[in-house]
Amino acid sequence: MFDEGGWNNEDGGEALSQALLCPQRRPAQHCPPAPRGSLQKQRRRLLATLQRLEASSCSEPPQSPGPLSGESESESDSAGWAGSKQPRKERRGLKPRAASSPRGAPGAPSGSSAPQAGPEPDPAGRRRRKDSAAEAPGDATRPPSEEQRSREPGTAAGGPVPLLSRKQWRNKQKNKRRQKNKFKAGAGQDVGQGLGAGQGTSALPPSELSGALRARMEERLQSARFRYINQQLYTSSSQEAARLFQRDPAAFAVYHRGFARQVGRWPENPVQRIVQDLRRRPASLVVADFGCGDCKIATSVRNKVHSFDLVALSPRVTVCDMAKVPLADESVDITVFCLALMGTNLQEILEEANRVLRPGGTLKVAEVASRFADIRAFVTAVTQLGFQIVSKDVDNPFFYMFDFSKTGPPRARGNVPGLALRPCLYKKR
Repeated sequence: MFDEGGWNNEDGGEALSQALLCPQRRPAQHCPPAPRGSLQKQRRRLLATLQRLEASSCSEPPQSPGPLSGESESESDSAGWAGSKQPRKERRGLKPRAASSPRGAPGAPSGSSAPQAGPEPDPAGRRRRKDSAAEAPGDATRPPSEEQRSREPGTAAGGPVPLLSRKQWRNKQKNKRRQKNKFKAGAGQDVGQGLGAGQGTSALPPSELSGALRARMEERLQSARFRYINQQLYTSSSQEAARLFQRDPAAFAVYHRGFARQVGRWPENPVQRIVQDLRRRPASLVVADFGCGDCKIATSVRNKVHSFDLVALSPRVTVCDMAKVPLADESVDITVFCLALMGTNLQEILEEANRVLRPGGTLKVAEVASRFADIRAFVTAVTQLGFQIVSKDVDNPFFYMFDFSKTGPPRARGNVPGLALRPCLYKKR
């Protein structure tokens, strides 16, 4: 930018040097011409200063130079060269430098505090990161803040806070991104977990993957339909439930599959307990199974069993309303309601069971435990319908079992309080 040959004109050089060395002219005084040797030395120093200012102009505005005179000029010039000769890593701010006390401006009077000079401009023009920047003058004795202590868990509470280099900071951010992406990938790997042989769909080819997802969606739809049908059965009468399945016979198959899946999660099925009890009784006893489903009792005992339900899943089933079964009065010895006390007209259903039972016959009831709000009230209500409690089992957390004996016709003429059970509803998803 500047050629040393352009300074051969002594008149122009003297005028420029006088303008820089004596910025404040007084009308009564003017600077005497300096010797030729010292003038050339000042020119070289001025040229070096201008070159440094040009190099640092891209990052920060240059600081205005103080008056160049004698010994103070040489001190400031030597301090500038010392800063430029620092190691490259220290100039970039990668390692913290020891704090140095601020020096006052040359020529400032003693007792007055001169303004402190800002940080030295970076020769490479790069920004320093906050985590790896050198400490400002006067900050070396300041204790670390709570935020800095919490950033480094391995640092003691009162110890120094180590600053990360640029490479260490980049590696730390890279590890954070890898950890986050690992959790995101793990959330979507086993979308189809539990299908087929218990393997995720990520290991399947695209054709089988789409089929597995379709099967899972169909299963969810079937589960939602089961919950809807179950709610209709518990919140409507037996006549309305019969009309529901007459309009849509396939709905009963959906309900029965969902019912079997729910009961299959229990450690014990109540129908097995009833079968074991019937096997200990004489085979000549006639049994009426209300709400038989898949006729498990009829296929497991030697007794004659009349199976009734709203839809026939087996040729053994007689389709009818549970409040009006096609049996003669006092024609059976045992009536069974295994998870079948559904609907809002339980009094009519139990009165029908009393009608078909012989005197001294047995009424067996197995129902979900969560449906009973007051067991004593339920037993009292059943006794008003012509029965007497024989035994009960309320120790199982999933279902309760009761055995009643018929004592005569129903004594109650109106609605019996305490007979209604809570509906067995599932959570909406």
